[in-house]
Order: sequence, then C-alpha cells, then structure tokens
Amino acid sequence: MTDPAPELDEAIYAEVERLSAEGDALAEDGNHEEAKARFLEALQLLPKPHGNWVAATWLYVAIGDMQFQLGDAEGTKQSFETAVQCPDGLGNPFIHLRLGQANLDLGNADRAADELTRAYMGAGMDIFMEDDPKYLDFLQTRIEL
Repeated sequence: MTDPAPELDEAIYAEVERLSAEGDALAEDGNHEEAKARFLEALQLLPKPHGNWVAATWLYVAIGDMQFQLGDAEGTKQSFETAVQCPDGLGNPFIHLRLGQANLDLGNADRAADELTRAYMGAGMDIFMEDDPKYLDFLQTRIEL
C-alpha cells in the first residue's frame, strides 16, 4: 500500500483553489491561454516536488487540457504524462483520453491506441463524445467497441 498524499497548508490550498476557480472561469469563456496561466500560477504554489500533491494532479490536468484546447499536442502530452504520475493519476480515464489524443496527434499510433483503450475501458464511449470524432474513429480501428 502506498502512503497517502500529504495535505497542503490551508492558506496555500485556499490560494490554489482561488486561482483554479479563476482558471476555470477563463476556460469557460474560451480564454484558454489566460486560464493556463492561472493554473500554472497555482501549480507554482505547491511545495516541491509538485507531484506529491493531489492538487498537482488536477492542476496538470487543467494545464494540459488548456494546451489541448490550444492545439499544443506536445505540451498536452507532457502535462498529462506528469499528471498520470501524480496521486490518483494512473487509471483516471480523462488523463488517459488526453494522453491518447495527444499521442495520436503526434503520430504515436500504438501509444495512442493504448491510452485511448484505457480511457474507453474506464469511462466508456461517453468520454469521447465532446471531442473530435477522429479519436473514437481511430480507436475503432484498433479494438472492438
């Protein structure tokens, strides 16, 4: 059994939550670059190493999602590769979805198939419904849905 992730100081956690809420609001308005900046600012508040904190998982997810929305496949891949190593990252269907999408966009078809399969196994077809159908179309060439 692994040790539970440590808890953040209350003041740091409150500021991380505030910045994250600002980032979420900016993302909702389509301001992905500004949203990414808020999430990065929040991430910098976490004690190092960042990957020890549960908050790092959702911050890397948020940063990576903004990179995905901005069409930055390499940045998306890097952020989600980090998120999957943070607490509760491995097995998270959304993390595997974005990892698969980024890998497909970068031409890494085998890795994309593996990650997209993990997303499908964890959340079913619904997780694919908000994004370009090319990802589900690709997965259908690799596994039987």
